[in-house]
Amino acid sequence: MKNLKKILAVVLSVLMIVTIFAACGKKDDVKEPDKKSVKAALICLHGDSSTYDKNFIDAFKAACANKGLTVDDYTIVTDIPEGTACYDQAADLAETYDIVFADSFGHEAHMLKAAKEFPDVQFCHATGTQAHTAGVANYHNAFASIYEGRYLAGVAAGMKLVELYGDAEGKVSDANAKIGYVGAWPYAEVISGYTSFYLGVKSVVENATMEVRYTNSWYDEAAEKTTALALIDNGCKLISQHADSWGAPTACEERNIPNVSYNGSTAEKCPNTFIIASKINWAPYFEYAIDCVQNGKTIDADWTGTIATGSVEITALGTAAAKGTQEKLDATIAGLKDGSIKVFDCSTFTVEGKALTSFVADVDDAGDFVPETEVVEKAGDITFVNESAKRSAPYFNVIIDGITAITK
Repeated sequence: MKNLKKILAVVLSVLMIVTIFAACGKKDDVKEPDKKSVKAALICLHGDSSTYDKNFIDAFKAACANKGLTVDDYTIVTDIPEGTACYDQAADLAETYDIVFADSFGHEAHMLKAAKEFPDVQFCHATGTQAHTAGVANYHNAFASIYEGRYLAGVAAGMKLVELYGDAEGKVSDANAKIGYVGAWPYAEVISGYTSFYLGVKSVVENATMEVRYTNSWYDEAAEKTTALALIDNGCKLISQHADSWGAPTACEERNIPNVSYNGSTAEKCPNTFIIASKINWAPYFEYAIDCVQNGKTIDADWTGTIATGSVEITALGTAAAKGTQEKLDATIAGLKDGSIKVFDCSTFTVEGKALTSFVADVDDAGDFVPETEVVEKAGDITFVNESAKRSAPYFNVIIDGITAITK
């Protein structure tokens, strides 16, 4: 009898162990929390003929697919001006969609107005400045530390100048160290971008100078081409841009002038002159925001993507890139990631002949353009302007020595 009880006890123990392991092994039987069905919309300033808008459109489609949205779950509306048409479109979309994105700076006031009127819909605006102070729970801004990508593109440009014009010691004469930049508007976003690009060039060619000319438009192919040609005629040996058409790259291809593009490779149309391009990859942000809505999480009021999040990218090098460029870029990327390189390192530039020791920026954008936030910081032995740390949208708007900005 005692032996029978022992046997039964052993059998019961074995059955319990088997049951426990079986339960642990049946992961498929554990019901995960239901995700909310989400419908998403994107408002674009232009269509995919604009390199800027195409970059958003491609990223949005990819993000929606990655988050399980079908073509019936999202929509893309193009050619929406930066005016009341944006509000009308946002309000109309809010009747059907759970989250509405917009891609251009001038859309902000109209997206914010819609957010206040439709509190149950999430409104996400790229490149804006007001979400962190507006106090509207369903309104959000996003940007990326693209100044790091532009700095890297500048390094590649500097390497090209050395290859074309460097002497036996790699020194480039002042005449051959002049580069040009086609800018859209004299805004902080553009100034921050061309300054970081210039500092990248300067890290390779110390005596580099840069002439900037504005088109006063985000997208004007004729003006961008004319402006690039004017820069070339004025002695610029390499051209980059913060404008959204093929105008500048086309001008460079026609004149055989090396070109650094933005928002994507121009290698197909400009095979002889394309060096590299930097771009913001918006897919990580789109996925993040959609995921928040799916899972009932709060979207950050002000989100900044980085190289680490996959939000800042450089393209593959074009055939016009100098030998050794990739190795130089790899080393620079490592320095940016470990903090040993700061793009706006104050020891690498001056303003009116003096080192920049303080810079109070207009971070809390109240529309009055009054600066209120100190953004010069120190990390170890490096004093630097900490761009896009106090707010995702750029605020560096200082014209540093070596850059000539022509506004007319």
